[in-house]
Amino acid sequence: MLGLESLPDPTDTWEIIETIGKGTYGKVYKVTNKRDGSLAAVKILDPISDMDEEIEAEYNILQFLPNHPNVVKFYGMFYKADPCVGGQLWLVLELCTGGSVTELVKGLLRRGQRLDEAMISYILYGALLGLQHLHNNRIIHRDVKGNNILLTTEGGVKLVDFGVSAQLTSTRLRRNTSVGTPFWMAPEVIACEQQYDSSYDARCDVWSLGITAIELGDGDPPLFDMHPVKTLFKIPRCLIKDFERRPSVTHLLDHPFIKGAHGKVLFLQKQLAKVLQDQKHLNPVVKTRHERMHTRRPYHVEDAEKYCLEDDLVNLEVLDEFSRLYHGVKRASNPPHIFATADAAYQCMVTFSKDQCIVISGESGSGKTESAHLIVQHLTFLGKASNQTLREKILQVNSLVEAFGNACTAINDNSSRFGKYLEMMFTPTGAVMGARMSEYLLEKSRVIKQAVGEKNFHIFYYIYAGLYHQKKLSEFRLPEEKPPRYIADETGRVIHDITNKESYRRQFEAIQHCFRIIGFTDKEVHSVYRILAGILNIGSIEFAAISSQHQTDKSEVPNVEALENAASVLCISPEELQEALISYCVVTRGETIVRANTVDRAADVRDAMSKALYGRLFSWIVNRINTLLQPDKSICSADDGINVGILDIFGFENFQRNSFEQLCINIANEQIQYYFNQHVFALEQMEYQNEGIDVIPVVYEDNRPLLDMFLQKPLGLLALLDEESRFPQATDQTLVDKFEDNLRSQYFWRPKGVELCFGILHYAGKVLYDASGVLEKNRDTLPADVVVVLRTSENQLLQQLFSIPLTKTGNLAQTRARITAASRSLPPHFSAGRTKVDTLEVIRHPEETTNMKRQTMASYFRYSLMDLLSKMVVGQPHFVRCIKPNDDREALKFSRESVLAQLRSTGILETVSIRRQGYSHRILFAEFVKRYYYLAFKAHEMPLASKESCVAILEKSRLDHWVLGKTKVFLKYYHVEQLNLLLREVIGRVVVLQAYAKGWLGARRYKRIREKREKGAIAIQSAWRGYDARKKFKKISNRRSESVVPIQAGHPSDQSSDLQPTVTRESKGGVQDQDHREPSDHTGEVIRVWGWVSCIQRHSREGSRDGSRDGNDHLIWTLCFSIGDSWLNSGAALQRIPIGDFTKGKEETEILSASLQLPPLPNDLFTGETGLVVALLTYCLSSTPRLRVDMDTFLSDLPWFGFSRSFYDCHIDTWISNYKCRTFMVGRSTMDKKLKLEYLV
Repeated sequence: MLGLESLPDPTDTWEIIETIGKGTYGKVYKVTNKRDGSLAAVKILDPISDMDEEIEAEYNILQFLPNHPNVVKFYGMFYKADPCVGGQLWLVLELCTGGSVTELVKGLLRRGQRLDEAMISYILYGALLGLQHLHNNRIIHRDVKGNNILLTTEGGVKLVDFGVSAQLTSTRLRRNTSVGTPFWMAPEVIACEQQYDSSYDARCDVWSLGITAIELGDGDPPLFDMHPVKTLFKIPRCLIKDFERRPSVTHLLDHPFIKGAHGKVLFLQKQLAKVLQDQKHLNPVVKTRHERMHTRRPYHVEDAEKYCLEDDLVNLEVLDEFSRLYHGVKRASNPPHIFATADAAYQCMVTFSKDQCIVISGESGSGKTESAHLIVQHLTFLGKASNQTLREKILQVNSLVEAFGNACTAINDNSSRFGKYLEMMFTPTGAVMGARMSEYLLEKSRVIKQAVGEKNFHIFYYIYAGLYHQKKLSEFRLPEEKPPRYIADETGRVIHDITNKESYRRQFEAIQHCFRIIGFTDKEVHSVYRILAGILNIGSIEFAAISSQHQTDKSEVPNVEALENAASVLCISPEELQEALISYCVVTRGETIVRANTVDRAADVRDAMSKALYGRLFSWIVNRINTLLQPDKSICSADDGINVGILDIFGFENFQRNSFEQLCINIANEQIQYYFNQHVFALEQMEYQNEGIDVIPVVYEDNRPLLDMFLQKPLGLLALLDEESRFPQATDQTLVDKFEDNLRSQYFWRPKGVELCFGILHYAGKVLYDASGVLEKNRDTLPADVVVVLRTSENQLLQQLFSIPLTKTGNLAQTRARITAASRSLPPHFSAGRTKVDTLEVIRHPEETTNMKRQTMASYFRYSLMDLLSKMVVGQPHFVRCIKPNDDREALKFSRESVLAQLRSTGILETVSIRRQGYSHRILFAEFVKRYYYLAFKAHEMPLASKESCVAILEKSRLDHWVLGKTKVFLKYYHVEQLNLLLREVIGRVVVLQAYAKGWLGARRYKRIREKREKGAIAIQSAWRGYDARKKFKKISNRRSESVVPIQAGHPSDQSSDLQPTVTRESKGGVQDQDHREPSDHTGEVIRVWGWVSCIQRHSREGSRDGSRDGNDHLIWTLCFSIGDSWLNSGAALQRIPIGDFTKGKEETEILSASLQLPPLPNDLFTGETGLVVALLTYCLSSTPRLRVDMDTFLSDLPWFGFSRSFYDCHIDTWISNYKCRTFMVGRSTMDKKLKLEYLV
């Protein structure tokens, strides 16, 4: 075997530039040669201590394989030694910057494009040349696929990755090892897994290349939507081929499709390089989920502590990308993952509108907490909160509560020392709207004492290191020379072990971030820090015995500084704190007696105070989180929502020394195991019997008798413990004796020769418990004197912690209860001279400090189990079993015996059996038809809830292996998933149809409304205009009547000015009031011309021979064009018109001119505005009595009036500015008709 020490050091030759990606065995980097600056790719495997045979095989192939244009070059293998983290093995290869052909095809498909056949032919041609080179050197690649065909920037094609390649010899030309990636594996290669006499040769690479050709065209290999393991069964059955008749690589090079690229290699290479250049600008990131089978070396996992420090929740986009793979797809489409369980629970919740419950169980250190993290993350991704802030809050909850509730134990560095049940609340449509957490059985005793090799809760180390780096230890009265007693182990840990640990400081910053994101105020966070610092300072208080003349069992505090530090950060009086620790009150017949505590009793009170502070603080944090994450009532109330509960409870524990805490933890796990057995085995088999289904019953281990031994009354173990705790003279020895006398069960035994021990046979194995200190832990008493002192704190949070009563589970109530009379009567702080008599009020009201009846830890535990089960039973359960690979907490180590024991104890083997034989989904006929009738019936049909309808649906869905009972449909575990996917397709089509129909109806409705609005607007405008016109017409009509006589006589009245035009202004959308403005200087002239012309027109009708319209018009035009400017102001001229001398014809002009004695016509007739107005006015007089002038018609008649178009162009702007939108109301004298002239410009 090749020795690692014989390999050169890579740092002398190569320098890493950047990360490229991940390979099968490790990360891939771009490196540069320090000597010549050339680039290469390096695959780094770490940590590595010896040479793996697969790596050595790849090295031997690459080392002795001659160079070829279609095979990547090998630059050598190097070894970088590192005694701390392990060595690194470097495989340096040729750099192919074009990426794989899979990346190319995927990128084109995203843009709606595909590779053309000529390009595919060129890529296959290059791959065949590379394979021919391998086969000529007796090497089988055995993993040909798109990801292992790389492209260079210039368009070159190269084979890569020889990790599972085989070197043939003259004596062994065939192989029988089943290796490769499932979708590309040849049938004969797969057959070697089951048929030991099967073998294959180099032509298996031809099959794989054919699958790759399909991949180049479609983007994925055949059967890509199946689970990889399932394809190993499908390929040999669906594709029965005689591989002995398969052509070799050499023969395939002569295929017409491949030969088409022979003469176009350079052209196609340039075309491919251009495609790669275009693809490079898009910078795609393609991840494949197809991994190679039979790889004994899994992905490398970084250092566990460093991994824990990385806040994966910050990079939500990366997590979301992986979550999308498990969103609404078949389970068989992806490898098994915790996301699949979360997706199944979410889909059941949305489909059935029913609460769901995910139960995570397993031994301590098996990964339950991490699984809960991933489930919450995936559910928030599926729920898509309306605001991103809510999602961030929910994701930060676990990190915060775990800092306060997790600790390092002998078998787990991040062990949950409490149970939590997180309920994520969703709207009926599946949108997350809030969360609520319940916490159970916090291991408060860990605050004051830890076992050998274990630590306190994480938060104490985080806050101490964080405050140290922020230079704030003195502000919280914490010592800088040595750590407080509660976080210093018996080995004499120095302060540098905590303050110099970078992980603690970073976690403190993460906790501050969690507080801020969730919504805690700065004042609340500061109060939390002060209480934590107060607990650490309380632990440093020491006691010493003093003797007096009348009393010997009396204690005092020798280190007053620690006492003052604790009182300072808790904002209480140091004198009162000392009195509460070294003495206590006894009330007898209304008289208060103060007694001194012994040293041991004072130490117990100190520790009880610390445990109470921490327990209530933790409970307050949980309640505060629930308040900040409660649903927005404007979106949906909590009662109308649907919940998905996630149970993450402490795992089964079996240490060298097991005490009361391990007993409670293991009883809780027994209850969870019973819940699992009931749902998976007992209830299911009961339904088989009731429905008449013939199924072979599965034998399982029922732990109901063991639970009865623990929980039944009055002779259960917990009941006996409570009974013994009520006796003041009871000892741990009398407790064990009582257990032995009353627990007549096969699951209980007492070892010989050990006095204070007893054993229990749990479902997970035998556990020996030490009864030392069990009675004291169970009593969990907190003196009322301590409560009184803490209630006087100036810290409002601390006051609140001891003013809210406890529930039956031992936690603070969600809502603040009434404040006691004693609490209300207390001033903000006690005076220095306060005596013990003041505690009498509190002692008389014990229900206000703890409970009316003194509770024990066993009673809290029993009620906690009841509360937890009451939440779980309302939902449909989903179970997650976490299996610990080894007991040594080592990465990449698999203990077969340990895993097999866990599989047996948790009932996994029996679960597999009942899932294979039984029916996990049992649905009533009516519910089944109501839910899935769309799959077989039309939407308007209402099928009966009968067997026939169920059969029609199941047959239409093409399902098999289902059974009908008397009232229910019995389905396999995979049936409901398939039905839901079919239903989703149907509903999707319905949604599209509804969208189009709603769009069409909406458009038609909008068009109808718009038409109604337009008609209404027109009606309103018409009515208003009519009203306004009639009003003005009436006004002008009255004035005309007064002025008609003077006009007919040729003497315009003084009121003629009343006939001045009025201005009508119309704005968009309505009519405005008329604005009477002064007309221009020529308005008077126009009116006088009008009177003159109307007078002539009246006489012309009277004197004309036939009164024809042509003659009338000719007369008017003649009169108008015979007028000069000097006549406009001459009213006398109108009086000298000879009425009887008018004749028709050509003589009219001469007669009129002679009668009026008019001067010759000037060349510039009526220039300017006056001429244009006279011409327009004349045009209207010669037309119908009422005419709305058309401007185009007027302009076309200008030459007939004697005006050119240039005249109009020169004067129209001036005319429009003066006469725009004016309305002239004038009268005809004899006809008594009105003419309305509107200039519409």
